[in-house]
Amino acid sequence: MGDRVYNFSAGPACLPESVLEQAKKDIWDIDNTGIGIMEHSHRDPTFDRVTHETEAVCREVGSIPEDYSIFWMQGGATSQCYMVPAYFLAPDRTADYFQTGKWANDSIDEVHLYGGLHICGSSKDNAYRHIPKGDQVSFSEKPVYVHVTSNNTIMGTEFKELPKVPDGSFIVADMSSNIYSKPLDATRYGLIYAGAQKNLGPSGITLLIARKDLIEKPVRELPKMMDFGLIAKKEGRYNTPNTFGVYLMGEVFKWIKAQGGLSAVEQMNIEKAGIVYDFLDSQDFFTPHAEKDDRSLMNITFKCPTEDLDARFIEKAEAQGLSTLAGHRSIGGMRASIYNAFPKKGCEALVEFMKAFAHEHAGATA
Repeated sequence: MGDRVYNFSAGPACLPESVLEQAKKDIWDIDNTGIGIMEHSHRDPTFDRVTHETEAVCREVGSIPEDYSIFWMQGGATSQCYMVPAYFLAPDRTADYFQTGKWANDSIDEVHLYGGLHICGSSKDNAYRHIPKGDQVSFSEKPVYVHVTSNNTIMGTEFKELPKVPDGSFIVADMSSNIYSKPLDATRYGLIYAGAQKNLGPSGITLLIARKDLIEKPVRELPKMMDFGLIAKKEGRYNTPNTFGVYLMGEVFKWIKAQGGLSAVEQMNIEKAGIVYDFLDSQDFFTPHAEKDDRSLMNITFKCPTEDLDARFIEKAEAQGLSTLAGHRSIGGMRASIYNAFPKKGCEALVEFMKAFAHEHAGATA
């Protein structure tokens, strides 16, 4: 690791070290042009190559069919909270939303500006500890689309299976925190959007994967910068995109491919998360937040017996190179974010620290 610590940040998050090494070179001079990637015009041949290569390797790694567009926008996933209903939801229609935490609620809050909202499943009453399923789910009669937040960073829950939605509807997914962490069947979705800063690259760029027929025309007149179809046709370059973000996403896709693809990456993620979850299940000092069946492979949330011990845990962990373990302010405790690029050794180091801390404070009570 050298002078680098184990970065458990929920995002922006750790990136593959080999990608960072390549970026160091290309920031100075990419493709022997004498110009760094951040200095190239988004219209010149070098960035043409970067754009086309990033889309191609994204499509290859994710097995994205040709009838889906791949493009990028700015404004993060938060902007998609309003862009999605603005584009698809007519005033007299309804969209169904799963309410599974803060990021799902951010999307829910924007829907009333454009059309009708139906909460088809909610875990709010259970402090968002689980994913609604079975008889906890009730769709409206003819939703235009069903929105899921596939992984919930704050609560540490994740959709293990997609819901079967009503005929004529399609799934829209905010996959910001678990996209490309496991194999993906894009045909199950109408639209996928993901802020890159957790699993795919730096902050400031959002990847979109959309069924082409769905984005041909919005249901209402919109500004050009909200027109999915237009931006897709312009390769994410209707205006000047985050050129470094596009480049770095491409390098991360190449890294995923070099690991053996998404199936291999999924196995790595299962193994890493298992190290921490197996320990949590073997003891009674730390309390996990998420219910076992819905635990996230990306974000592991837990607490000590008291808030004071939570604070001490975070402080001592930081001093030992286990960085940014504080949980989100809305639930407190700790959160270990272990996205694709996070190393297995970091999970092992965390468990060793947890064991020592629990032993030291074994007499503490809630």
